[in-house]
Amino acid sequence: MAKKSMTKQERKHLQAVVDLGCIACAKLGIYDSPAEIHHIKGKFRMGSKASHFETIPLCPNHHRNGGLSYHVNPSVFTESFGTQQELLEEVLDWLNVDGCPCGCLEANNRKDIHNCFAHNGMLYD
Repeated sequence: MAKKSMTKQERKHLQAVVDLGCIACAKLGIYDSPAEIHHIKGKFRMGSKASHFETIPLCPNHHRNGGLSYHVNPSVFTESFGTQQELLEEVLDWLNVDGCPCGCLEANNRKDIHNCFAHNGMLYD
């Protein structure tokens, strides 16, 4: 079966997620860390992954390379930064799309993440 190409809405959402920077780094007070997309893991059909709207931004060290990375040590990552679902909820809050079932960014009133501060996993202005 051929791989389905991304929609314009999916590409727009993924770019907005990447533009936030690494959520794990932000929890450590580092706000300019480049990010790549991590599709959250969960109870999906065998052989399938989360949709492009169920993604969080992680730098390479927190995604797949470092000792604290999700793919190297998921339990330590979760203990340090929270569950994937908790991080997804934070990302959607940052993007101001909570409540939008399709992840649409059309009416996005996104906060500038660099003007926010992370404190105990909570963002505030």
